[in-house]
Amino acid sequence: MSAIAIPHPPLAPKRGLSTWQTWGLILLAPYVLVFLVFVLYPVSYGLWLARHPESYKTLFEDPVFFTTVINTIFFLLVAVNLKFILALYLSGFFVHERRWIRWLSVIFIIPWAVPAIPTVYSIRFMLNPEWGVVNSLLFRWFQIDGPNWLTDPQLAMAMAMLVHIWKALPFWTLILMAGRLAIPKELYEAASVDGASAWQKFKYVTWPSMRTLYVTSTLLSLIWTLGDFNSVYLLTGGQPADKTHVLATLGIRYIRLDQLDHAMATIVVALPFVLPMVYFMMKRLSGDEQKTS
Repeated sequence: MSAIAIPHPPLAPKRGLSTWQTWGLILLAPYVLVFLVFVLYPVSYGLWLARHPESYKTLFEDPVFFTTVINTIFFLLVAVNLKFILALYLSGFFVHERRWIRWLSVIFIIPWAVPAIPTVYSIRFMLNPEWGVVNSLLFRWFQIDGPNWLTDPQLAMAMAMLVHIWKALPFWTLILMAGRLAIPKELYEAASVDGASAWQKFKYVTWPSMRTLYVTSTLLSLIWTLGDFNSVYLLTGGQPADKTHVLATLGIRYIRLDQLDHAMATIVVALPFVLPMVYFMMKRLSGDEQKTS
């Protein structure tokens, strides 16, 4: 008789981590530590400092705070929308395949590529009403005395918005250029055969293909612009008379006044601006993914 093979019971899975899992945890540990020390702890400590209702009461009673809120809303609505209208137009200009346009695009990227501190300070020196190059050229060419660019609140705020647009415009132009280049050329060729004008090509070909990218980039830019510190602080410092502050710079004012709880409360107050924009951006992205799936 042949021996009957008795099946062996299945081996129990080994407990513990594999070698790759162990090395993965070891390599991941420094990033977790950095996140805990430099992100989670400061945020938690700031929220703990801003826990007292008295901090928000005195914050709302400060007239500088309401001026700052108005400045922030105005900055977001005007600067971001103007920036993206220009970026949409320039993205259509720079996609042309001409040598001089390519060289011009390299020069156009420079403001975004160079560090913010020296460039903004250079503009600040240029706008000096006494010996700045802007007023000197106005007097030399047109025989007029230039205004005090940074001592008038409205002019100073306008200059801060222009600096922000000038610094961030190349980046968003490149993003929209990538969206334009992803549109199949056959669509434009078919539109040309049908006799479509340049505006009709933009309306029926370009814009439907770029609408999602444009709206998503605008929301993301709103979030980033809300935290834009350099454009205002390096150019005006919130002056004159603390009338050009935005929420990103107001906290520094309270820190200098040794009011750390008010500075943290300013950050908490900014959350109602940020969270809805994050929600709508993520909802739009998830909706687009469901449509493509």
